[in-house]
Parts: sequence; structure tokens; C-alpha cells
Amino acid sequence: MSDLGPTRLHLASRNAKKIAEMERIIALHLPGVAVVGLDDVPAYDEPVEDAPTFEGNALIKARAGAAATGLTTVADDSGLCVDALNGMPGVLSARWSGPPLGSQAGKDERNNALLLAQLSDVPDERRTAHFRSAIAIVTPDGRELVVEDRMHGRVIREVRGDGGFGYDVLFVADDRPGLTTAELSREDKDAISHRGRALRALGPQLVAFLERGTR
Repeated sequence: MSDLGPTRLHLASRNAKKIAEMERIIALHLPGVAVVGLDDVPAYDEPVEDAPTFEGNALIKARAGAAATGLTTVADDSGLCVDALNGMPGVLSARWSGPPLGSQAGKDERNNALLLAQLSDVPDERRTAHFRSAIAIVTPDGRELVVEDRMHGRVIREVRGDGGFGYDVLFVADDRPGLTTAELSREDKDAISHRGRALRALGPQLVAFLERGTR
């Protein structure tokens, strides 16, 4: 991989744990790229994420970020899709229990409590689910790319672990049976996660985008 020098990449998110996770993965595959979040760029009007798909919402965020900052922008939209709930919460994962009021931790607790209540009478063999992530790149000159990947597993019956964020405390991945994704090390989770897989697939295309001179 060539040296990309001081290239800056805008990550359109305010979720501190998501930003940290994406920064770790990007740093492994794109050395020399400085990741800047929403708090590191001049404020702009963040768009409403009202698309019916993860891909659509990721593109909405990435397009707005590239237009406002003049930087190549990466945006992720991800969520938990539960088979017994016909694929929900899906794109509504972050606001499953209502508007995102209060702290991130409080929102996560409400979402997890609601999900457990909705699945309370679902037997273990039917609690299958997957995390899905769509990651979009949009450059200031209008180039766009979206990559999507998944992490399959199941929803357990109690909260376990203090790592990760969102529904990680309830999700056991098929690739790591016995531990929730909130109990995995950061490196182990990055290796199997929907977001990690999508970013690794995106890596070569992202390098090509950045090497074309976008700053």
C-alpha cells in the first residue's frame, strides 16, 4: 500500500464507541490516514436518516458530510435484524424504544430492555439474528461506493459484557459461540464483526479514492 501522507477522512458519526471501532479498523488497513469525526469539523446540518435501507441511510449521511466538509466521507448505517421479528429492529435499531433521549448508555439500555421483552416467549432455537452494516464512501467530486456485510448469531436472554455498544450485550455471534460480542476483546470483535468485514472489503476501493487526490 502506498503512503497516503496527511490525507484526512471524514467519519460522519457522533457515536464515540462506533467511531473508535471504525478508527481501529481503518488504521490497520489505511496507515497514514487521519480520521476526523463530526466534532472535528465545522458544524453542519445533519440530515434526517429516513431511507428504508441501511445502504440508503449510509449514503444520506456520507453525501451530506462530503458536501459540507469538502472531505471524502465515510458513513455507516448498521443495525440488528431479528428473524422472529421479521428483520426488525433493522434500520430502526438505534431508536427502537423511541426518540434518542438522554445518554447513549441510557438509550442502549432502553432498546435492549424492549428487545428482551419482545422476545420473552420466543424459544432459544428461534432467536436467530444478524447484525448488518452498510458503509458508504462519497467524495467531494461525486464518486460513491457502498459495501455491506453481516455477522450472524442469536439473541440471548440476559445482558452480558461491558464492551461494545448497542445490542452487543445480547448478541452471540456464530463465529464466537459462548460469548456475547460485548464480552469479546476489541481485536476479536473487529475480526468477525459486520463493520469490520465491510471495512476490510472497502479498503482497496477507499485507497483508490484517496490516492486520486481527495483531501
